[in-house]
Amino acid sequence: MKHLKQYRIPFSGLNAGKHNFEFDINKKFFDCYEHSIVKDGNLKAEVELQKQENLLILHFDIQGEIQLTCDTCLKEFMSPISIQERILVKFTDEDWTDNTEEVLILSKSDHELDIAELLYEYINLAVPYIVKCEEQGQGIQCDPEMLALFTSEPDSEEQKEEEIIDPRWEALRNIKNN
Repeated sequence: MKHLKQYRIPFSGLNAGKHNFEFDINKKFFDCYEHSIVKDGNLKAEVELQKQENLLILHFDIQGEIQLTCDTCLKEFMSPISIQERILVKFTDEDWTDNTEEVLILSKSDHELDIAELLYEYINLAVPYIVKCEEQGQGIQCDPEMLALFTSEPDSEEQKEEEIIDPRWEALRNIKNN
């Protein structure tokens, strides 16, 4: 978790206006999250922070590639990814923890914003529901050897096992045919 400390933005000393930050996201980042869909990647996150008196507006632009596993042939491949997101950060004196997708609530005493969790969510939500290397990869085809295993004919031993039917079931089939 020490690695995630670099994904904090100290906003308390910043002047009002726009400020830009860059963050590199790689395998070490994803290793910090045990159940991450994405296990490896090479991404650059550019964060534009617009500071106002009682509000922060963050624009995320995340570009790069992530490692995915094809659902059809189980081949691992790098897939390009492009994410643009925006979030508002409001400050309050009350003990309020009702964060939403678009609004994050912080205490007025907070002096830095940890964006590691936001980056993690944005990247994992950008992963397609069905991953196919032919669709998400660049010039990649499914592994023909693996596809051949899925479409191969059953062995003759398996066919023999299917042909040997318990005589009790055979008697029931005769009843059904009458």
